[in-house]
Parts: sequence; structure tokens; C-alpha cells
Amino acid sequence: MTRQQIFSIVFFALLVLLLYQIGLMLKPFVFSALWAGLLAHWAFPLHLRLTRLFGGKEMPSAALLTAGALAIVVVPLVVMGGMLVREAGVAEHEIRVWVSSGGLQRLPDQLATIPVIGGWLKAAVSGTATPALSLEQSVMTGVKALSQFLVGGMGGLLKNTFALVTNFFMMLLILFFLFKDGRQWLSVLYDLIPMEESHKSKILVRLDQTIRAVVKGVLVTAIVQGVLAGMAYVALDVPFPMGLTALTIVLAPIPFGGTGLVWLPVALYLFWVGMTGKALAMLVWGIGVVSMVDQFLRPWLIGQDVQIPVLLLVLSVLGGLALYGLLGLFIGPILVSLLMTAVQIYREEYHLKQLEVSASPPAPS
Repeated sequence: MTRQQIFSIVFFALLVLLLYQIGLMLKPFVFSALWAGLLAHWAFPLHLRLTRLFGGKEMPSAALLTAGALAIVVVPLVVMGGMLVREAGVAEHEIRVWVSSGGLQRLPDQLATIPVIGGWLKAAVSGTATPALSLEQSVMTGVKALSQFLVGGMGGLLKNTFALVTNFFMMLLILFFLFKDGRQWLSVLYDLIPMEESHKSKILVRLDQTIRAVVKGVLVTAIVQGVLAGMAYVALDVPFPMGLTALTIVLAPIPFGGTGLVWLPVALYLFWVGMTGKALAMLVWGIGVVSMVDQFLRPWLIGQDVQIPVLLLVLSVLGGLALYGLLGLFIGPILVSLLMTAVQIYREEYHLKQLEVSASPPAPS
């Protein structure tokens, strides 16, 4: 073994060890960095325009866009938090008035008016030997148990909230430096990739198309779902329809709940105030229209731009959600798109050339 070979082995072993250790150190910030990378890529055209507006200085543009990202998240949360606190107080007052006015005694008869399952619900709630007083006591006991549960879980809630806030501000920090130095980092990484120029360009173009398509699909789907739900809020005369519509749009990308975190409580509210018909209409519209839009519109929007088969796209989204959580909405389709590009490069550069070589006639001797 030559001296150069020994040096190469030691060098690459040391490089792998360093990369492994740095990976362990940066592991807690991986998801924050990925979110920052998605946001930076999506907003980078705006960053370029602002940089030209500031005379070629990237620092003011990066600071302005990072502050904008902070405001986009914090301001709606503060507004919606205030609305929820106010509405929670109103809801508590309404529940107390409803109970004191005999609402629990009327509940079995109201349940009986629900088609198909009304009789079963009435029997389950009232029973033949359950007095109305015991039902009131059950409600009060349930409220007390819920309060104790919330107080007991406050420590875990505060811990999770602190972790969420820390990750959010870490994402903002990474986002700022991606705007400020991202082009230089990308140029260095691009030069280090050991591939032909055409292959690197093809992969980056495909990556750019996929990220933009996924972001567009998620945003457009969330807006459409929010508008459809908002139409129901207005038609059913639900209080604060605009605020509920905005909240529906914000929560729409969340897997396994999404818009149902808004329209389902709205349906329950309509039911509790005695508007059974409106509650059923909200329930049917939420399940049959609002939630179903997500199953068809998002895959169609994403697949149309990146040319991924619909079945493979749906599986990549579901698998990404299971593996990475909400971030899997983006990572799943991106990984599948990159794999398809790699297969295409292999087919063009190796497989087809091998077929051409094997099909060509042998050279004359």
C-alpha cells in the first residue's frame, strides 16, 4: 500500500468521523433547519428583489423577511388566542345558563330528533332509571375532572410549549442566515457534488420544481378548504365566521384532524344550542366536502407539476407524515421526485448506453 493510499484512507475515515459527530450535535436542529430551508427556498425570489431594492445588500433583506416570517406566525396566534379566550368565557356562561334553564332535561328529547341514531342516543343519555339530577351531577363531575386533568398536565404542556417556541426561534435564526449566505453555501455544495454538470443541474431543477409544487399544493388546498368551510359558517349563521375561516386555513395542513379541529367543534356548538338541523348540515358538509377536498386537490396539484403518479404521490405523503410528521408533507414527495430523477439519469446515461453497445454490430476484424 502506497503512502498516498494510506493518506486517503486516514483522511476519509477522519472525515466520516467528523461528519458523524457534527451530525449528532446538529440532530436537535434538523427539523428547524428543514423548515427554514423550505421557507427560504419559497421566498428566495422575493429576497432577490428586495436585495436589488437595497442596493445589493442582502443583510437588510434577510432581516426584513425574517421579521415578516415572525409577524406572520405571531400576530395571528395572538389574535386567535385572544378570540379563543374571549369565546371560552362566553361559552362557559352559555353552558351555565343552558344547564340552569333545564337544558339537560330537554337533551334526551333533542337527541331523539336526530335521524337514524336518535333513539339510541336518547336511551344512552337518559336511560329508564337515570334522573335528570344525576345527569347534571355527571356533567359537573366531568367538568371538574377535566379541570383537574388540565392542571395536572400543565407541566407537560409548558415543557412542550417551551420546546416549540425554542425550535421556532431556532428556525428563524437559520432562516436569516440562509437568506444572507444561502447562495454562497449552495454554490460550494454544488461544486462538491461528484457528478457531471448536466446531472447536477437536472437534480437541482427537479428539486426546485418539487418544492414549489408541494408548497403551492399545500397552500392552495388549505385556502380552498378554508373558503368552503367559511361558506358553511356564514350560511349557518355561526358566530365569528371570518375568524373561524382563518383558523381553518391555518389548521388545514395538519394531518389527522386539520379542518376538523374547527368545523367539528362548530357542529357540536350548533347542536348544544339546539340547532340540530344546522349541526347535521355542518357535519355532512365538513366530512363530505371540506375534508374530502384534501384527498383529491392536493395530490392533483402536486402531481400535475412534478409528474409523479398519483398513487405514488399519495403513498409518499402518507409515509412522510408517518415518518416525519407535518414536515413529511414536503419531504415525502421531494424524496420520491429525487428518486425518479436519479432513475432517469441512470436510464439515460447507463442503461440505454449499455443497450446501444450490446445492440451495435461487432467491429470488423
